[in-house]
Amino acid sequence: MIENEIPSVLTGIDVLVRDDFALLRGAKAGLITNHTGLDANGTPTVDLLHQEAAGVDLTTLFGPEHGIRGAVDEAVPDSTDAATGLPVFSLYGARYQPTPEMLAGLDTLVFDIQDIGCRFYTYLSTLGHCLEAAVKHGLRFVVLDRPNPINGLAVEGPLADDTRLSFTAYHPIPVRHGMTLGEMALLLRAERNWNVDLVVVKCEGWKRADWWDATGLTWVNPSPNMRSLAQATLYPGVGLLEFTNVSVGRGTDTPFEVLGAPYIEGRALAATMNAKNLPGVRFVPVRFTPQASKFAGETCGGVSLLITDRSKFAPVRTGLEIALALRALYLEEWQASKFLTLLASRAVMDGLLAGEHYPALAKRWTADLRGFNQARSSFLLYD
Repeated sequence: MIENEIPSVLTGIDVLVRDDFALLRGAKAGLITNHTGLDANGTPTVDLLHQEAAGVDLTTLFGPEHGIRGAVDEAVPDSTDAATGLPVFSLYGARYQPTPEMLAGLDTLVFDIQDIGCRFYTYLSTLGHCLEAAVKHGLRFVVLDRPNPINGLAVEGPLADDTRLSFTAYHPIPVRHGMTLGEMALLLRAERNWNVDLVVVKCEGWKRADWWDATGLTWVNPSPNMRSLAQATLYPGVGLLEFTNVSVGRGTDTPFEVLGAPYIEGRALAATMNAKNLPGVRFVPVRFTPQASKFAGETCGGVSLLITDRSKFAPVRTGLEIALALRALYLEEWQASKFLTLLASRAVMDGLLAGEHYPALAKRWTADLRGFNQARSSFLLYD
């Protein structure tokens, strides 16, 4: 690479534009997207398909959690897109999947949303539900792929139980899956035996080992509380605690970089966590007062997580080690049972409640993770 040359990763929409939208010419399309659906110049995919794509009839928009503009942190209503006048149907609130009436007259669904590589980040579920709708109604499904920002190599954590699938666990995959959403669509089609015309428009120039900061692409907050690559890196671990009575930093300037609660003594938790010598991370005692979400207006003791070496950092292990520490230090106060909501593995939860140390917990998913990695290898599109 020439010195100071900007890295030249192309996302799926960039490739589609470069190829003059040939793949979609003649299509009657619906677009599942949000504010992250942008080309390299920052032009929304909505606008490109509506105004620039000759021969593409874009009639309908679908928005995921947080809405098509990514600003809502609650159930999202249906609306009309101000820029194009197209109807926007919400897939977060009253429904997770397009209805037959919404799909009437369409022959193609196009998906363009930036994921962050974690099972319980709900854009993955929106992909699955929309792909399922395409199967039911005989529609072509086109994924405009985007990089996994926390790299496409690392895979970590237990698979979700078949009996615990939900909007935060759409498929039995590990917490950190190491795939793009295009690759995930291929996996879902195969493992659910779906008969669907699925096309993935691959990124160009992205390597599996690349983190977001190696792509040259502009960071856009995928959701209101996902504001940096550091937060995305921490999320598969810290996020696991979200349904318990712990603040994960929502309502602060640094969501997922801090966690705490009014009953936690930050120095004790930091000392316990640092004594574990976890790879790539250190813990600093802090006090913070969330302005929204859990414990809004209450002073919380807790820790700030500092990633010291992201190549060694294991977020899921870190989240489980925090859970073990909370159970040891705050057995009466910490509501451990709700940790199962996002963990979605009864076996690992049973081990946690029994007081097993992390190596014993990890053994509970080793065989399943090995099987996932073997299956996953058939759907990987990038070196």
